[in-house]
Amino acid sequence: MKPYSIRSNEELAAEKKELEKKYEEFKARGLKLDITRGKPSALQLDLSEPLLTAVVKNEDCRAADGTDCRNYGLQNGIPEMRELMGQIAGAPADQTIVCGNASLNIMFDTVSRAFTHGICGNTPWGKLDKVKFLCPVPGYDRHFAVTEHFGVEMVNVPMLPTGPDMDMVEELVSKDDSIKGIWCVPKYSNPQGITYSDETVRRFARLKPAADDFRIFWDNAYGLHHLYNDESKQDKLLNIIEECEKAGNPDLVFVFCSTSKITYAGAGVAAIASSKKNIAEISNHIKYQTIGSDKMNQLRHIKFLKDFDGLKAQMAKHADLLRPNFEMVYKKLNEHLGGLEIAKWTEPKGGYFICFEALDGCAADIVKMAKEAGLSLTEAGSVFPYHKDPRDSYIRIAPSMPPVHELEMAGDLFGLCVKIVSINKLLAERA
Repeated sequence: MKPYSIRSNEELAAEKKELEKKYEEFKARGLKLDITRGKPSALQLDLSEPLLTAVVKNEDCRAADGTDCRNYGLQNGIPEMRELMGQIAGAPADQTIVCGNASLNIMFDTVSRAFTHGICGNTPWGKLDKVKFLCPVPGYDRHFAVTEHFGVEMVNVPMLPTGPDMDMVEELVSKDDSIKGIWCVPKYSNPQGITYSDETVRRFARLKPAADDFRIFWDNAYGLHHLYNDESKQDKLLNIIEECEKAGNPDLVFVFCSTSKITYAGAGVAAIASSKKNIAEISNHIKYQTIGSDKMNQLRHIKFLKDFDGLKAQMAKHADLLRPNFEMVYKKLNEHLGGLEIAKWTEPKGGYFICFEALDGCAADIVKMAKEAGLSLTEAGSVFPYHKDPRDSYIRIAPSMPPVHELEMAGDLFGLCVKIVSINKLLAERA
């Protein structure tokens, strides 16, 4: 298609007139389409039905070490679940604590403990004049919400095709001891679907922070969430815990993971993994918080998933369900916007999101226009701290939940909105 930038005002105005006619037809249909959040579809949730009957009688209720999971005990998780979650996180079982149903809860608690009690003998963050966090952008809105809730000053770090801008990260953390952490989604990142390069992971492991209590919050939420079962089409990620040990920085990272998009969303099993020193300190805090997380849920999961091979088999089924959704969105974006030079988007090999980049100043208008015609998108700006996208250009698309035929309609409507808003911008600039 001929780029909009080289079309005359008359051509753009004529195009806009036709597009607006189609848009009004969409509005008249009374659609209710939603691609706001990365929720598993009902078909994906159906994959875990055996969980409901994995434990059905008293004899089923014992962990591998003989512990009765109906009773108190095993604060850090049942042995076989610590082993499995450790494999997901890339850590030994004894460096893994299995917690409740969601990794976001663990991240919140980890920040909260740092504010109330400090990390490894350092001053509690709550007693400091200023606490800062680095935030790769665009990034995950729920991460940013946690640090905003605690009054942390968030500093944007641009995402590159290889991960966060490590030149900037290294310079900032080495000079400013008020910088206490960085949020990371290292594999199939939210929202761009980027996987950190080997060199980026090694540079993280070799960081020399000015603050002794600086920690990398490594949320490996999509570590097994491939869209393609052919391994040649899957991204690979270096093991950050191993790299930190090699670099002599074993305490530098907290790794978070969960089964929330593997089994039941919000009713899965979550874990934190780190160095032996960090895990010992966290375990000492947790003993005051709980006698132990839901061991019956852990037991159900291990009986259903069985082992790491069983977990990968489950993820292959998820991939078969997710792939058509993503490919429909890719198809529609290319069909409507390819060659117009008014937008860019990612086509990740895994994860739950597509990152769309409109012309500067257009994202909020596109989201608003789509909403008025029945298509709900994530709020413009949400992929930046404080919901402030300085360019007003990024939109996160979540294709996982709707059926393919709804995504087809959503793609047609979204393409219309992008083109109309882009033409308005170009004509206004020329005027």
